[in-house]
Amino acid sequence: MMKKKSISASKASLFFFLCQMISALDVPLDSKLLEELSQPPTITQQSPKDYIVDPRENIVIQCEAKGKPPPSFSWTRNGTHFDIDKDELVTMKPNSGTLVINIMNGGKAEAYEGVYQCTARNERGAAISNNIVIRPSRSPLWTKEKLEPNQVREGDSLVLHCRPPVGLPPPIIFWMDNAFQRLPQSERVSQGLNGDLYFSNVQPEDTREDYICYARFNHTQTIQQKQPISVKVFSMDSLNDTIAANLSDTDIYGAKPVTERPPILLTPTGTTSNKVELRGNVLLLECIAAGLPTPVIRWIKEGGELPANRTFFENFKKTLKIIDVSEADSGNYKCIARNILGSTHHVISVTVKAAPYWITAPRNLVLSPGEDGSLICRANGNPKPSISWLSNGVPIAIAPEDPSRKVDGDTIIFSAVQERSSAVYQCNASNEYGYLLANAFVNVLAEPPRILTPANKLYQVILDSPALIDCAYFGSPKPEIEWFKGVKGSILRGNEYVFHDNGTLEIPVAQKDSSGTYTCVARNELGKIQNEVQLEVKDPTLIIKQPEYKVIQRYGHVSFECIIKHDSTLIPTVIWLKDNDELPDDERFLVGKDNLTIMNVTDKDDGTYTCIVNTTLDSVSASAVLTVVAAPPTPAIIYARPNPPFDLELTGQLERSIELSWIPGDENNSPITSFVIEYEDGLHEPGVWHYQTEVPGSQTTVQLKLSPYVNYSFRVIAVNEIGRSQPSEPSEQYLTKSANPDENPSNVQGIGSEPDNLVITWESLKGFQSNGPGLQYKVSWRQKDVDDEWTSVVVANVSKYIVSGTPTFVPYEIKVQALNDLGYAPEPSEVIGHSGEDLPMVAPGNVQVHVINSTLAKVHWDPVPLKSVRGHLQGYKVYYWKVQSLSRRSKRHIEKKILTFRGNKTFGMLPGLEPYSSYKLNVRVVNGKGEGPASPDKVFKTPEGVPSSPSFLKITNPTLDSLTLEWGSPTHPNGILISYILKFQPINNTHELGPLVEIRIPANESSLILKNLNYSTRYKFYFNAQTSVGSGSQITEEAVTIMDEVQPLYPRIRNVTTAAAETYANISWEYEGPDHANFYVEYGVAGSKEDWKKEIVNGSRSFFVLKGLTPGTAYKVRVGAEGLSGFRSSEDVFETGPAMASRQVDIATQGWFIGLMCAVALLILILLIVCFIRRNKGGKYPVKEKEDAHADPEIQPMKEDDGTFGEYSDAEDHKPLKKGSRTPSDRTVKKEDSDDSLVDYGEGVNGQFNEDGSFIGQYSGKKEKEPAEGNESSEAPSPVNAMNSFV
Repeated sequence: MMKKKSISASKASLFFFLCQMISALDVPLDSKLLEELSQPPTITQQSPKDYIVDPRENIVIQCEAKGKPPPSFSWTRNGTHFDIDKDELVTMKPNSGTLVINIMNGGKAEAYEGVYQCTARNERGAAISNNIVIRPSRSPLWTKEKLEPNQVREGDSLVLHCRPPVGLPPPIIFWMDNAFQRLPQSERVSQGLNGDLYFSNVQPEDTREDYICYARFNHTQTIQQKQPISVKVFSMDSLNDTIAANLSDTDIYGAKPVTERPPILLTPTGTTSNKVELRGNVLLLECIAAGLPTPVIRWIKEGGELPANRTFFENFKKTLKIIDVSEADSGNYKCIARNILGSTHHVISVTVKAAPYWITAPRNLVLSPGEDGSLICRANGNPKPSISWLSNGVPIAIAPEDPSRKVDGDTIIFSAVQERSSAVYQCNASNEYGYLLANAFVNVLAEPPRILTPANKLYQVILDSPALIDCAYFGSPKPEIEWFKGVKGSILRGNEYVFHDNGTLEIPVAQKDSSGTYTCVARNELGKIQNEVQLEVKDPTLIIKQPEYKVIQRYGHVSFECIIKHDSTLIPTVIWLKDNDELPDDERFLVGKDNLTIMNVTDKDDGTYTCIVNTTLDSVSASAVLTVVAAPPTPAIIYARPNPPFDLELTGQLERSIELSWIPGDENNSPITSFVIEYEDGLHEPGVWHYQTEVPGSQTTVQLKLSPYVNYSFRVIAVNEIGRSQPSEPSEQYLTKSANPDENPSNVQGIGSEPDNLVITWESLKGFQSNGPGLQYKVSWRQKDVDDEWTSVVVANVSKYIVSGTPTFVPYEIKVQALNDLGYAPEPSEVIGHSGEDLPMVAPGNVQVHVINSTLAKVHWDPVPLKSVRGHLQGYKVYYWKVQSLSRRSKRHIEKKILTFRGNKTFGMLPGLEPYSSYKLNVRVVNGKGEGPASPDKVFKTPEGVPSSPSFLKITNPTLDSLTLEWGSPTHPNGILISYILKFQPINNTHELGPLVEIRIPANESSLILKNLNYSTRYKFYFNAQTSVGSGSQITEEAVTIMDEVQPLYPRIRNVTTAAAETYANISWEYEGPDHANFYVEYGVAGSKEDWKKEIVNGSRSFFVLKGLTPGTAYKVRVGAEGLSGFRSSEDVFETGPAMASRQVDIATQGWFIGLMCAVALLILILLIVCFIRRNKGGKYPVKEKEDAHADPEIQPMKEDDGTFGEYSDAEDHKPLKKGSRTPSDRTVKKEDSDDSLVDYGEGVNGQFNEDGSFIGQYSGKKEKEPAEGNESSEAPSPVNAMNSFV
């Protein structure tokens, strides 16, 4: 039996940590909610720990923090309170903790050196910054010194010392001459890490007097110059001449010639040395040797390998550079200097220490009263860092006691917290190499439930698909969520529902009875709240008749059907594709409502045609194949292609050439223009014929070049203007002798498919190019810029070879040489390839966003180091998305957008942003392998813009001296509305405008009673909304006060509405006033100064269809009446839909219309028979008299010119015909270009619909047609319309 064990402190910590993970609250990123919740301070921005400043400029020490309520700030300097009010040169920025020390007005930067720390405090706690050490940069002058000329013998070593002044930060050293040209460096002459210039051996050309060491202090942008150093190199010849001139003939003299010497190390000295470096830094080890010839340096790590991908050699391999070092890089590194006379070495013992680094940094904790939680602070380093805790900036040992808090080493455990437990805790991890400081707050909140999902939100789904209904909530303690269907329904339970932790209700398979109202209830011990949302389940979209496979002859016509069934509340759009691409831009392709017709089919029309039906909720598609076949044969023509040549003969056989001759065939009345010679290689590709050459038609002999090891056969084809002949019979075969390959494979490439390989590919030689049996390929490669030997393999019957175990993305020299049993091809040329790419390692840094205006922002970033790209740099991708609208205060579906900037670009523009919104973005570098890690998300906000027009303006309740105005807020406020602007002025009977009155209305109002108006007066109103940026577009309306409390006699046109499609718009209105008004519609492009276009409305209808509009264009429209003081409605603005691939549906192809036409035709036939019988009986049927005698108001007026209806409702409205006014006495009504007319479906001329003309003679007679005006159609009227008036 297992024994019970006591729970250790570490296990208890784990237990409470798990409790924290389970019970800690998640605060939604809702801006309104975040503004209302109390929150301890959080440091958001601070200056670096080691802050070197320019002593000539003002010192800015950053300290920014957020919290609720906003925090106050204070500073310490060198551990004591820093009273900024006592120093007139020090100011603190408003609403910020950032200090500005005014050095430019007489201050001394040295006086403000020290250690600074910022504290941000509010009622819930205090957060502290790092210790910020302020040090002014220094660029001291070089000390004056007397430099003796350096006289050195040729071949000796030499060190020119720089010894720059000690600056802060240390300067950058470089050597130049008097002409400010950098001194050339090589394996023999190079600059060390300490700035000295080392000569492994001097040469006569090193003699010069202007070796100058420069020190550049970047922080102060200054350069200091050392005095020039003179070097004179004595060659052995000149030295012997000098000795001979000073000695007698009897003396023994003569300097030794330049002798070669083995290597010795100039730096470092001795055989061993030690080096300590910190984790994450760059390790630099240096060995510079003297010797003649110049020694070569090589580096190894004893007992291990140099780390791959992080090791680099610099300064002609004299410097070993290892980036991002870790403890594993500790060890002994040996540099070996070698020349032909010997070698020497030095061992550097490297120890990698580590400043503290985070394993688990403490995170903010939001708890409810009575809950448990914990803060964990774990760090590592070498040596192991010590962990200490602070509470609100005070060491926790002396901080006020909190019974809910217990410190257990690197963990603080909280149990049964209360609101007074809120505080900011600091964790400090430190060792001898540095420290880490992290702030983490504990925020104890007691909040009643809140539901963040908008009330009455509508969700729409397709039948049998999942439905997700949101109920975003917040509360502390965490509320419990319950769902009800209907206002008084029972609580939802069962397997047919899924309840998510975030409050979302999921109906896995939505049915029709799932539609309705759903109520979400959130409750905790502090309160209860509920919210209602709506769910609508729609019928799926179906293709009930799909397109079918078609075979059509060339130049014929073909039609594909695509008849659909859809939910009546959804508007489908039909798109046709050819081979999964848009239809060709060709007028032969006609798209109807439910079909696609192709006229004059050509071979290019062959392919797969797909019908795609889209709604806002679903999409379906169906495809069919069209096969185009040749048309029936045409009669024989006089001219024909030539007959094939014959009697081919080979003569003059040589190893590399042969002569071919032939006899031409009959040219068939069209002269032969050329002969095409083809060959077959019976040895390598039997049955395959290749083009050889082409000669003029007057030539019947040709000298052909041959390749070795090919079994040739030839044939000849004659060509004239009609076409090519059939090929001739093949010639006899001729086998050429074998030889070495003449050429090497082409298109040689080296591209890695994996980070550790190199894939070498080439285009293999064709059979006849092998020049002999046993074709193989010698593949050779070596790493570029590395002194390596070529590695080679010989392969056969392949065109690819994979080299494994390569470093990631390094250049290689590659060559591929052909060989056969007789020998090698010529030496191939080398190509440069690269081993495989890997994903980039580093995210772009210093991402900054500059908001240019409310819809445009500019993003900057620092480029990543090219070595970290690990591949071909293709560019940078910016991911950005809208988090929320700042005016609506509601979350929205996040749709990320991506912009790609090619090359090494470091900035880009973000267009199309929404005003007054919060956005996030990050930047990633892209290579051929993919994307690197994302930079931290950057938050930015767009400023306010001007609002859109109010959604509506209605004027009601007219009295003698008042009108009531009601309006809707703008659909897109684009900011915080501050007011509405109402302007109005009277209009007299001559349409002159009176004085303009302006009223400013608070933004929270939605109606206004306008008093003290003149009775029986028409007023025009202009109404728009306003943000702090400016006024938006206005909406206009007209209204009339009444006279003597009686309905006004003036006619009125109100509630003008538009329903716009791609190229047309339905205009409707309400009319109040006398009967028999003649309406017209005026329209034009919104914002344009062009004259209004005018369309006459047929009869007294209250709707009209504008056709021929431009897709994606905003239009203005108004309606007027003639003959009644010429009044007009207010203007309305609408926008046509974007251009779609599908075309406007032709009404003549709709089934209901065809059925209607058949019924009307049958009725016409019956009436014609009646007319014919009555005429034969001796009587006439005067239609005009009968119509005048029966003034039936239900009779539809028509135009005598075109026979159109006085009133007509299109297929989209499904409305009955309305009463129309009587036709004028002259029986002419101008026809509009509108879908209301059925003219397009008539086939007669001037109202004729039968051949004997009997009906026309009875009804309208012959009359001259008026010329067309505006957009009028010139088509003949339909007999159907004529019969409508007749009946």
